Amino acid sequence: MTTDTSTTTDSTAVLTGMYAAEAEYLAAGGPGKASFAPLAPYFSPDVVLHQAEALPFGGTWRGHAGMERFFLAMSLAWESFDMVEQEFLATGETAVVLTRVRARARTTGRELAFPILQTLTIEDGRIARVQPFYWDTAAIAEACAGPAGVA
Repeated sequence: MTTDTSTTTDSTAVLTGMYAAEAEYLAAGGPGKASFAPLAPYFSPDVVLHQAEALPFGGTWRGHAGMERFFLAMSLAWESFDMVEQEFLATGETAVVLTRVRARARTTGRELAFPILQTLTIEDGRIARVQPFYWDTAAIAEACAGPAGVA
């Protein structure tokens, strides 16, 4: 069995570049303060991101405009969201990345540490599809929820 190392190298480079650009984007203030332009080349123009519906930033986000809205929804939910450690479990056309996160909810101030497992599809050197898996969406939703009766 042969492995296409060019695909592995390409997907690793795309993901490493995207995560670095994302960190810079967030460090520069993120949505509404920083330009999405440094992130755009890493995503297909018709990228699709599926987030679990139970999350405060849940739903399906499409295209570059959808990704910008997603980052805005994330910034409304989280005061801080640090990707503490990442492990590339599989690379190639479909990549699998395990990320350990430490985050602080904006509304409640609660801090959480949790893993996210993402499958990412790379097409033509860009991320075309992202599907994250959260072990405990209820804990995340509860940490980000406002006081009873407040939306």
